Amino acid sequence: MPLLFLGLLAGADPVTGQGDPLGRSPSRFAVIDGVKLHYKSLGLGRTAVVLIHGWACDLSVWKSQAPVLDGRVRVIAVDLPGHGRSDKPVRAYSMDFFARSVNAVLEAAGVDRAVLVGHSMGTPVARQFARLFPAKTIAMVVVDGSLRAPGLDSAAVERQVAQFSGPNLRDVWAPMITPMLPGPEFDATRRQLILTAQATPAHVVTASIRGMLDPAAWGTDLIGVPVLAVMAKGPNWPAAYRAHVRDLVPDLRYEELDQVHHFLMLERPDLFNPLLIEFLRAQGVLKG
Repeated sequence: MPLLFLGLLAGADPVTGQGDPLGRSPSRFAVIDGVKLHYKSLGLGRTAVVLIHGWACDLSVWKSQAPVLDGRVRVIAVDLPGHGRSDKPVRAYSMDFFARSVNAVLEAAGVDRAVLVGHSMGTPVARQFARLFPAKTIAMVVVDGSLRAPGLDSAAVERQVAQFSGPNLRDVWAPMITPMLPGPEFDATRRQLILTAQATPAHVVTASIRGMLDPAAWGTDLIGVPVLAVMAKGPNWPAAYRAHVRDLVPDLRYEELDQVHHFLMLERPDLFNPLLIEFLRAQGVLKG
């Protein structure tokens, strides 16, 4: 895999993404349906790379990507409704609502067109955004997220919800997240992921599950923009899944990373970041 020369960014390694421009960036807010949305913005311009986290996470999961993008392209990192520092009302959390929330952030930030980068649940959010706002969608990057309907009936959905509905919800997260980011070198990051998940209210956790598993969020309509899919090689994504995605996306680059896990962008930014930068170059959105 060729390592692309990205230039030396202040305080950042061009491949592994050291430094914390997201942490230094001031918080900003947009509003949709009376819900306040937290986001951070790096750089200027009406074209942006939009970073969309997954279920029970927040924008900090992109801490290893922001440094290699900062100064090269406008970056918008969002806390989806119910997550991070965004408002957390009791309501439905559908992929449609999440996608419209991303659009509300882009409107507040003065962004006209975007490449959407979605991790895990961020993938169906990005896909729904592309459906609702095709003129604003340049391309998509899928980070270990699904583009295939789960295919669960209502009883199976409720069984999934029940796993996160009890009084011991806080105790669920550590055994779930630890295998997704193993190794002592990730102890601090893993603790932060667990704390973030524990801080996500139960009503948001369960409503987001229903939103993710709702058949209305899926479909076999073609994705008409270029897509880079970067997946953790393993049984979650068998050959049949890869074939499904190839049928769904005419302009697809599908990459599997070996010996990585679900939070692959945190675990191996040295592998993920060059793929991301190369794809963004191909879309013509990077400076230089």
